[in-house]
This record gives sequence, structure tokens and C-alpha cells, in this order.
Amino acid sequence: MTARKSLRSRIQSQEWLAGSFLNLGSSLSAEIAGQIGFDWLLLDFEHGAGSDETLLHLLQAVAATPAAAIVRIAANEPARFKRVLDLGAAGVMVPYVNTPDEARAAVAAVRYPPHGVRGVSKFNRAAGFGEDFTRYFAHSSEELVTIVQIETAEAVENAERIAAVDGVDVLFIGPLDLSVNLGVPAQFDSPVLWEAIRKTARAAKASNKTAGILLTQPAQAGTLKELGFSFVALGSDSGAVVSGLKQNLSALRNPTGA
Repeated sequence: MTARKSLRSRIQSQEWLAGSFLNLGSSLSAEIAGQIGFDWLLLDFEHGAGSDETLLHLLQAVAATPAAAIVRIAANEPARFKRVLDLGAAGVMVPYVNTPDEARAAVAAVRYPPHGVRGVSKFNRAAGFGEDFTRYFAHSSEELVTIVQIETAEAVENAERIAAVDGVDVLFIGPLDLSVNLGVPAQFDSPVLWEAIRKTARAAKASNKTAGILLTQPAQAGTLKELGFSFVALGSDSGAVVSGLKQNLSALRNPTGA
């Protein structure tokens, strides 16, 4: 649990933390990304490929590296949290959190009673198959990370109240969904989108919470850091494969000769 505790502590201190999305469902690309040096990796089980069995292999691969594994679930439903946390995720990213009540539900799903509603099991991977259960049960609420996604106009409007929910660690912007829901689909330079981004950052700061975002291009990093974002991601394993293969194909289709 050292890596998990360290990640939440680093998030709370608003250290600049670099991540990437993994959506291929490949334990090999997960291992590569972790070995490269990312602070955290997002295992995407909202839009990415994979199954429960794949998730286990991904978590095992990331555990062999210094990176921490966050799992994005498909919906804000307690059973989904329970499954990924029992398998050993360091935290959960929850899509489409629009209200404080939805944020409170997410926090409760991460935590055991009496602080939440997470079902209790002793013999699972997260608790060391029973060997670490006493310590894990006592301290998981302090160590597991809860990330809520701000992806709609309603969520932006409620951002301050969402950030104020005890147990929410990161307000994370999904720029594509947010742009679509603001009526400026994929217009990542739109003033409408950037005003929402700034408002979310201000909301996080007001409650001393962390602002996070998936960058749409590398050049945004400096600007977003200045705005107060510190839990940041760029790219994905599928994107890296596509980009690399395109470059290789272009070199072969257009040889320049010696």
C-alpha cells in the first residue's frame, strides 16, 4: 500500500503528477508505460478494451513498476467500485459526476462502513489475500484516491460544491466530453471550453483540492500548470501505437535515399 498512500499524499500536496491513459487492455503496454516513469496510469474501463480478467493482468503489470494504477469505471455504481478496488486499484476515476450528491455517492463507494458503503471482503488482492486485511481495512479510506470527472455544464456550475465534498481528491476534466456538452465539440481552443476549465480550477483551489485534466496537446502543459492543474495526463497507449506506426509507414512509403 506504500505506492497508494504516496500517490494520495502527492495529490493532496498538489505535486505535478504526470500520467497517461491505457485503453488497449494490454498488460505489456501497461508495463512499458509504468517502466518509462509516469507517476500514474489510468486503466480505462469506461471506453477502453478489456474485462475483469484483463484488469487483473493490468494491475499486476503496473504493480511491478513505480507507477500507481487508477481505474476509470463505466458508471457511478457501487458494485463497479467494489470490483476494481478489491483487485487492488490505487483509486477510482468516476465519469460524469454532475452534483455534490453524486460526488458523495462516489466517495461512499470507495470507503468501508461506517464511512461508506463498500462491501467488505478479507481474501482479495487489495488486502493481500487476508494477510494485510487488518491494516488495509483500517487505512484504505486514507490511502485510496477518489477522482470525479467534470464533463458537463451542470458539473462546471456545481464545481465548487463538488470540490467541497469531503473525500473528493481530484476534479478531473475530460475535455472531449466537456467540449461536446458545452456545444463546442472538439474545439479545444474555444473560449467557452477554457472558461469552464478555469472555473473548475478555481473551484478546486477554493476547497484545497487538486485539479486534473487530460491535455489535448503537449503545448498546453505550461498554461494548465499556471492555472493550477497538477494531476495531468497526456496521450494513451493506443494513440502512441497509432502515431508510431504512422511514422514508420510514412518513412517506408516515402524513402529519401542516401
